[in-house]
This record gives sequence, C-alpha cells and structure tokens, in this order.
Amino acid sequence: PLTRIREIVEICRMVWQRDEKLNHQGKKYQIPLPADQGTGLGKALKIINHPYRNEIPIALATLGEKSVEMTAEIADAWLPAFFMAEGADAVWGDALRAGNAKRDPGLPPLEIYAGGSVAVGQGLESYRDMARPNIALYVGGMGAKEKNFYNQVFRKYGYEDEAEEIQNLFLAGRKSAAEAAIPQSYLDATSLVGDEGFIRDRLQVYREAGVTSLSVAFLGTTTAERVKNCDALKNILAKI
Repeated sequence: PLTRIREIVEICRMVWQRDEKLNHQGKKYQIPLPADQGTGLGKALKIINHPYRNEIPIALATLGEKSVEMTAEIADAWLPAFFMAEGADAVWGDALRAGNAKRDPGLPPLEIYAGGSVAVGQGLESYRDMARPNIALYVGGMGAKEKNFYNQVFRKYGYEDEAEEIQNLFLAGRKSAAEAAIPQSYLDATSLVGDEGFIRDRLQVYREAGVTSLSVAFLGTTTAERVKNCDALKNILAKI
C-alpha cells in the first residue's frame, strides 16, 4: 500500500502539471504500459485539458504509523478518521514529525482536516449518540479481528478495555450492546454538538492539536436545520 500511495500521488501531480508527457515507470504502476502488456501500443500522453490550477491539494486518509508518516512527507493534507484531539499526539505524533522531517520544502505545510458532527444549541447532548452505530461498526467489525486498524487506534487513545468489549459484542452479533459500550467521553471529545461555549472550547483544542481545517457533518432532519447549524458554526468561527 505504501508504494501504491506514493506512486499515485506522483502520477496525479505529473498529470496536473503538464510539464511533459506522462511517463511513470514505478514498481506498481507503469504508464504507458510496457510493449509486452496490453495491446503493445501504449505511448506517453499529456492531458489535453488545461486544469484551472496545476497544483491540486491531495489529502490522504491514513491511519497506520507508516502511512501517516508518508502522508506528512508527500501529501498536502491529512484526513484522519475518528480523530480525537486529546489523544492525537500520543497516537500519531511521532509519525507526523518523522514525515514532516522528510518533507519537500517546496510543499506547503501539511494541513490536518478533522472535526465531527455539528449541532449548535442547548440540550443537544443526546445528538452525540448518533455517532454510536458508525463507531461500533468500524471499531467492532471492520476487518479481521486482529487487523482492525480502527480498533487499534481506539486502544491507543486509552480505551483498551472498551475496544475489546466493543469488538467482542459486535462480532457476537450484539450490535446495540456494542454501540452502548462506546465511552461517552469519546463521543464528547469527537463532536461539535452543544452550546456555543462547548463548541468554542472544542475548536481551541482542535487548533492546539494541529487541526487546520474543519471536516464536519451538519446534523438535522431537514435542510433548513442543517443550514442553521452551518451558519451557527460559521458565526462561532468568526468570533475566534
């Protein structure tokens, strides 16, 4: 996977730059195909279209230590899943620092996209529970039991016992119990659901953890309600 990630990023940037015809002979991808592959008629080409901009930001959604390190080295942005600001440095700090140390000085500083669900108002704490099914699915049932990367991240956050329980319950078919086993403290730390003061404090924690851009989902049963939450978050950000 690491070689594939690196080569795909290289290929995309070569295509967008249009400096020359695309010729990439990597370990995983060969463009054009060698003469003994395909029809044997492959040749290097340059994209006909002229992109509006030839430097399009590439965000990588990585979790593993080596892939996060590579993200910090070559990508424009990092899009981590289940990001908890309070535990981020313990889980990924070393990998991010190692990758940044190898980063091309010609690239801009690495951006980090994180956030969560957004609902602004009083008495909305129960909305945080809406994240339980998705978290239970990933922490409890994604991948092989011993190779569940989401479960491993949850453990590194300090929820070792909870991660074990969630996984055992989910794999036993007890999905509701797995959802109930997700710690409330994790839900509180990974959402922007609450009154203005709560959200403002969470945004400060995100900023201190290195988050540069918010990646959020606005809660609501109607478009109007979601737009209202979007406007409310925008107003909070304008005051910071």
